[in-house]
Amino acid sequence: MNSLKYIKPKLFSTLKGYTKEQLIKDIVAGVIVAIIALPLSIALAIASGVSPEQGLYTAIMAGFFISLLGGSRVQIGGPTAAFVVIIYGIILDYGMSGLTVATLLAGIIMILMGLFKLGNLIKFIPKTITIGFTFGIAVGIFAGQLKDFFGLTMGAVPAEFADKIKAYAENFHTIDLATFGIGMLALLIQIFWPKVTQKIPGSLVAIIVTTLIVQLGNLSVLTIGDLYTIKAGFPTFTVPEFSFGLVKKLISPAFTIAILASIESLLSCVVSDGMIGGHHRSNAELVGQGVGNMVSALFGGIPATGAIARTAANVKNGGRTPIAGIVHAITLLLILLFLMPYASMIPMTCLAAILIMVAYNMSGWRTFVRMLKTAPKSDILVLVVTFLLTVFFDLVVAIEIGMVMAAFLFMKRMSDVAEVKSWVYKEDLDMNEISEHTDLKVVPKNTMVYEISGPMFFGATTDYLAFANEKHKNVLILRMRNVPAMDITGLESLEEAYAICRKKGIRLLLSHVNEQPMHVMKKAGFVEKLGAENLCVNIDAALARAKSFEA
Repeated sequence: MNSLKYIKPKLFSTLKGYTKEQLIKDIVAGVIVAIIALPLSIALAIASGVSPEQGLYTAIMAGFFISLLGGSRVQIGGPTAAFVVIIYGIILDYGMSGLTVATLLAGIIMILMGLFKLGNLIKFIPKTITIGFTFGIAVGIFAGQLKDFFGLTMGAVPAEFADKIKAYAENFHTIDLATFGIGMLALLIQIFWPKVTQKIPGSLVAIIVTTLIVQLGNLSVLTIGDLYTIKAGFPTFTVPEFSFGLVKKLISPAFTIAILASIESLLSCVVSDGMIGGHHRSNAELVGQGVGNMVSALFGGIPATGAIARTAANVKNGGRTPIAGIVHAITLLLILLFLMPYASMIPMTCLAAILIMVAYNMSGWRTFVRMLKTAPKSDILVLVVTFLLTVFFDLVVAIEIGMVMAAFLFMKRMSDVAEVKSWVYKEDLDMNEISEHTDLKVVPKNTMVYEISGPMFFGATTDYLAFANEKHKNVLILRMRNVPAMDITGLESLEEAYAICRKKGIRLLLSHVNEQPMHVMKKAGFVEKLGAENLCVNIDAALARAKSFEA
C-alpha cells in the first residue's frame, strides 16, 4: 500500500480527526458552490453544443468522483470554459458519440499519467502556450455568444471564427432590442453585484432577475425552453460504440483534453494550496480527474476539470475537505431531479451574458499584454502563434505547433549559450603571472585544451573538433566541468573526436565529467573504450597527465 501512497485520495487523509463543526462548514460551502455551478454548467453545456442538462451531468458525476478520488482537499470539478471550443469542434466532426469516446480516452490517459507519476511534468509546458491558448479560448467563447446576446435572426452560427464574424456583420441589422436590453442588464448585474455582496453569485442574481422580467413582462425573448427540451431525472449509463478507426481519429483531441484538464486542475490545486496552506498530491489528482472524466462520459456528460473560480468560492465559504465537493455534486443532483423544469424559463441572452463574463475573467488579457511588452521576441512569437492558431484553427493544432515551436526555440537558446573555448598556449608565461591570475594554468607544449560550457546535445556546438587541424600536438584535453547534460548526439561527437585522435596518434583526456554525462558514457561503453585512466578528476590532474606524454 505504501508504494501507492502517491495516488492515495486526499479524502482519506482529511477524515482523520474530522469534526462536526467542519462537517457543517463543508455542507454550507458545498451548497453555495452548487448554486454558483448551476448557471455556469447550463451555460457551458449550451455553448459547447450539447443539451443544458448535460452540463449538470458533468458537474454531478465528474464533480463527485474528482472530490472522492482526487489529490486536493478543496478542488471542485465540473465543466469549464477551457473546453468549450474543443468540445464544439469534436461534436461538429464526430457527433456526441465521438465526444464520449474522446472523453473516455482522455480519462484513461490522465489515469495513466497519474499512475506513472507524470503529475509534475505539466510544469514543463511553457506559460506562453497556456496564456496564448487561454486568451484564444476566451476570444472564441466571446464570439460564440454574440448571436444570442444581440438576438440576431440568422441561421446556425458558423464554426470558424472568421466565418462567425462575417455572418454577424451580415445579419447585425436583425438585432432585437428587447433581447439586447435583457442581455445588457444581466451583464451589468454581474459586474456590479459583487460590490453588494460576495455571498450570492452575480450570475444567479442575473438569472433570477432577467427570468422574472421576461416571464412577468411577457417579452418576446428566446429562452432555453424555446430551443431545448430539458430532461429532468438521473442520467442514464451508456457505453459508446468503439472502433479502431474512430479511436485513431480521436486520439489527438483526447490528448488535448487530457493535457488541458491536467493543466487547469493542477493549476487550481496550486492556487487553492496557497489559500488554505495545504499541499495537494498531483498524481492522485490526475487519477481522480481521469476517473471523473470517464464516469462523466459514460453518464452523458462532457469533459471536466478542476474549476479555479468554484474551488476558490469553496475555500472562501469554509470548505476544507473533499466532503464539500461531494455535497456540491449531491445538491446539483437534487436540483436536476426536482427543479430542472424551471431552468427552461432562463433567457438565452442571459446565459450569453454569463459566458461573456466567464470569457473576460478567464482571458488573462492583462498578462497577455504584459508579455507582449516585456517577453523576449521568441516567447512573443510562441504566444501570438498559439493565440492565433487557437482562434482561427483549433486548440489541438495550437498546442501541438506551440509545443514544437517552444521546444525548438528552447534548443536554439541552449545552443546559443553552449560554447567551446580553446586555451591559448603562451610561450613566455611565468610563475609570477600565474600566481596573480588563479584562472591561468601551465599548459604543456604538446597539449590542446578545449573547455566546453553548456549541455552537449544535438543542437549544441562541436567547435572543439577544430583540434583536427592542429599540428605538433599529441594530447587533447576536453574540460567538461560546465557540461550538465549530454544526449546521444553529444556522445557521438565525442566518439568522433576519439576516432580522429586515434587516427592522428593523439591521446584524448576528459577533465571533470559530471554525473549525467558520465552515466551516458558508461552505458554506451565509451569509458571502457577511452580508458578509465584518461578520465581526470580536474584540470590540474589532466594537465599533469598530459605533461607525462611530452616527447
